[in-house]
Amino acid sequence: MNNSARKQFLQSNLWLERAEKTIPLGSQTFSKSRIAYPNNVSPLFIKRGQGCQVWDADDNQYTDFVSGLLSVSLGYCNKAVDEAVIKQIKSGVTFSLPHQLEMEVAEKLVELIPCAEMVRFGKNGSDATSAAIRLARAFTGKEHVAVCGYHGWQDWYIGSTSRDLGVPAATKALTHPFSYNDIASLKQVFSDNNEKIAAVILEPMNTQFPENNFLQQVKDLCHQHGAVLIFDETITGFRYHMGGAQTLFGVTPDLATFGKGMANGYPISAVVGRKDIMSLMADIFFSGTFAGETLSLAATQATLDFMLENNVVEHLTTMGDKLKTGLSEIINDMQAQQWLSVSGHAVWSFLNIAAHGKYSAIKLKSLFLQEMAQRGFLLGGGHNLNYAHKSSDIDALLTAYQDVLPLLAETIKNEDFSMKFKGELLEPVFKVR
Repeated sequence: MNNSARKQFLQSNLWLERAEKTIPLGSQTFSKSRIAYPNNVSPLFIKRGQGCQVWDADDNQYTDFVSGLLSVSLGYCNKAVDEAVIKQIKSGVTFSLPHQLEMEVAEKLVELIPCAEMVRFGKNGSDATSAAIRLARAFTGKEHVAVCGYHGWQDWYIGSTSRDLGVPAATKALTHPFSYNDIASLKQVFSDNNEKIAAVILEPMNTQFPENNFLQQVKDLCHQHGAVLIFDETITGFRYHMGGAQTLFGVTPDLATFGKGMANGYPISAVVGRKDIMSLMADIFFSGTFAGETLSLAATQATLDFMLENNVVEHLTTMGDKLKTGLSEIINDMQAQQWLSVSGHAVWSFLNIAAHGKYSAIKLKSLFLQEMAQRGFLLGGGHNLNYAHKSSDIDALLTAYQDVLPLLAETIKNEDFSMKFKGELLEPVFKVR
């Protein structure tokens, strides 16, 4: 790429310097911060978005494959969602008593989701997963939890990761990780904890498809030991299928949590499930002033209606299949399968970059993100598709891959990373998938 045409990030750097005076890391979210995007060679602040396009602090334009960390399912400034929110804002946002939108949206979730007999709303995924765990503990009278995947920032989960600073040891001792598609690892958790497991919570799918009837085996094991099965569908819900991954894979959990793209970027989440368990919401304490906030509920209603009317999941799957097929062909043509691979479902797939030659995966991914940003693509850990992505956007991304991935291979061969990378290396938060 011609150096004279390379994007500059002067305003991003200035804004970062200013933000870090009042905000740790300059961001509210680890995955949006300078440790997730290489500083000096990446956009660090966004001004605005439209469809699948965003403009950064320096007015550079990108095709966005992060989609607000999967919260934007239809595209930025979707007309139907915007109009619903504007209409609602004229009659109020947060009230002194429940609003009818709460029951209307709850009824829609019960209609769509197999396990949903009752519904409670929160504002983010951690609200919903923590409520589900508290329900399971109340229902079973047990305290220990088995976890697989990412489930938010609360003590009960984050204490099982390497970023556990501030979590009491007593809390950490109650949470036990197991491995996806490895039923023996979950059996071991049950064996080690002598009928003390209240709940098993897992993402029903992330990077790998379930194998050997894994999800049904998990369900059978839970019920054998009197544990509650919770699917964390914060990402998979309304993305893999309108009824969630539980519909796609034909396994119905006891409870499930939803969030991310259900309101096209507005803050809302939900815990849903069996009536006999959900009824305990009247006894445990899960209560928030903004859980019934009407703008997010109006956005959810409009988003779900738009998804159903426009076959959004089908569109995401078609675009994702094209992307996965094209990317796999590039990797095969390069004969780079030793260090590059593609995984995940079509609607949420991953380009996996492994260490190779003398370079770590962190170094190679840092260079990769630098070069993709220069070509006008905002990427993170995966391909987070939304309805605004069209076939031409996938073609453009694949064209950029045809340029950048051979550049990485050349860097490995020539051992000239330091000549090509001009920023600060990424810093891993922790690995959960």
